[in-house]
Order: sequence, then structure tokens, then C-alpha cells
Amino acid sequence: MKKVYSIILLVVLLLIPGLAQETSDKQKIQDVFEELESGKLTLRFIDAMTGAMIEGATVNIEEIGEFTSDYDGVIKFDPPAEDKTIVVKFTHPRYMTAKFGVEIMAGTLFFNRFSVSPRMPMGNLRVVLDWGKKPNDLDAHFVKSGQYHISFRNMRVSQDNSAQLDRDAQQGFGPETITTNNVDEAASYTYFVHDYSNQSSSGSSTLSNSRASVKVYGGNNQLLSIFLVPQSANGTVWEVFRVVNGSIEPVNQVTNSAPQN
Repeated sequence: MKKVYSIILLVVLLLIPGLAQETSDKQKIQDVFEELESGKLTLRFIDAMTGAMIEGATVNIEEIGEFTSDYDGVIKFDPPAEDKTIVVKFTHPRYMTAKFGVEIMAGTLFFNRFSVSPRMPMGNLRVVLDWGKKPNDLDAHFVKSGQYHISFRNMRVSQDNSAQLDRDAQQGFGPETITTNNVDEAASYTYFVHDYSNQSSSGSSTLSNSRASVKVYGGNNQLLSIFLVPQSANGTVWEVFRVVNGSIEPVNQVTNSAPQN
């Protein structure tokens, strides 16, 4: 049954025009072929700042084993006997430790790319957006109330140089990354995602179906929070979280209006 699902996924990938020219899609096709040939599943680990693959990471999968990522940022492993969410722990001397769940459905991974933040000074906060092939362009927005609005189409660097858009992605997948080096505990912040590709379609469910995830890195160089886009929702704006009094407050709602600040 797993091979049937994999073949279907491979056919869909190959029928998309121009797909073979895009690096991320080539990797996805390669991963499906690997799954068909060996039965092993693939996870790829990516630098959240540059989009480069991370080599030499130690990846521990609970109840399965420990692996080391290769020059393509890849580990391969035998799937569990039953569909489940596996717990993955990523460690690397130059990157923040990250622990997260990965869902296996129908014996395969429908999303296998994970962006990890390089280590950074204490007090910094970094927010990383990943998603699937569609839509092409999700825009990350980080707003300090009454001060600045960081995004590709607004201010890419705050006037006080305390926050910046590090990486913008406009061809699907991500990562799209924003960093602030000074979280003012007396201020309030909002982070939201806008489906720019479908901005004129208020009834669109593409954002909800994008498999988007947001990872928040900070503190003592660690992964602080993970947010997954709500399923079965119509709208082009995903308000993910707010920062109030220095603490992350989840919102996690899909609507058609940018949050008021």
C-alpha cells in the first residue's frame, strides 16, 4: 500500500510543468524514488538563514535510532510498522537544538524538509516559516506595535536595526526567516503569515492546506515553540502568535484580515 501512495505522489510531481528544474522539487522526486527502491524514508535539514543543507547533524528518532545527516542534509530511516508521529531530536555544534514531531501517514512523509536556526546571541528571537510546494509565496510579517512592521513588502529592516527579514522565499517551501536582536518586554509584537499568492480570494483554503509550520527559536539557543497552520479553514491570513511582556502567546487563527496592532 505504501508503494501505491508513493507512485501516485511521484506521478503528480512529474506532471507539474517545469518541476524538474527546481531544486526543492528535484529533491522531492529523488526522495520518492529512494522510498520506492529501498523502503526508507527521508528527512532533510536546512539552514534557516541561507537555505543550505546541513551536513554532520546528529538526528535521534525515538524508538528507531540515531543518524548523521549527509552532505545533502539528509538522513534515511526505516519507517515504523504503523502510522504514527515520531519524535525527532536534531543537534549540531553550530545550530540550535530542535525537538519536534514528524507525522507518518500511509507509510510515507508528506513533508520532510525542516529548517533549523544557527546559534545566535542570548536575547535574540528568530522566527522561521516553512511550507509545501503551494502556494508559491507566503509572506511572514513581524510587527512591533507602534514601532515597525517587518516583511518583504514593508520594512525589511527596522529603523533601529533591531529586527530584519533575513530570508524571503517566493517559490514555495521556504524557509522565510525574521530575526530580532532585542525583544522589548514593555512592547507587544505580532507575527502573522499572509498568502500573497491568493490574496484576492477570501474563500481560498490554500493557506490552510499548505502544511505551513512556524518555528520560534530563542532563549538559551533552543526551539521555543512550533505552530502548525490550522486545517480546514478559509482565509489568506494566519495570525500565529503575539509576544506580550516578553512571553509568546499563541493565537493560531486563519482569517481574511491582518491583525490590528
